[in-house]
Amino acid sequence: MSEHLMHGKPVTDEQIQAWADEAEAGYTLADLPKPRRGRPPVGEGPGVVVPVRLDAATVAALTARAEAEGISTRSDAIRAAVRAWTHVA
Repeated sequence: MSEHLMHGKPVTDEQIQAWADEAEAGYTLADLPKPRRGRPPVGEGPGVVVPVRLDAATVAALTARAEAEGISTRSDAIRAAVRAWTHVA
């Protein structure tokens, strides 16, 4: 068996075959989830990309604090820091 992963977890050849069998049997389009377009909103209105360069020590400190506070992404950590500094809810 070759190594197949989904969300970092192994997927067996049997599961892949079950998915293939399900797909070959066909789907009712009304039963499928609606496609999600674009990135999820991050506040009011569309988001604006603001490129920022950080040195390795700052990135390490950001990552450590985000992990300590249960924040899963750097982007979320940076948004939280900027909101706290600017007093935006």
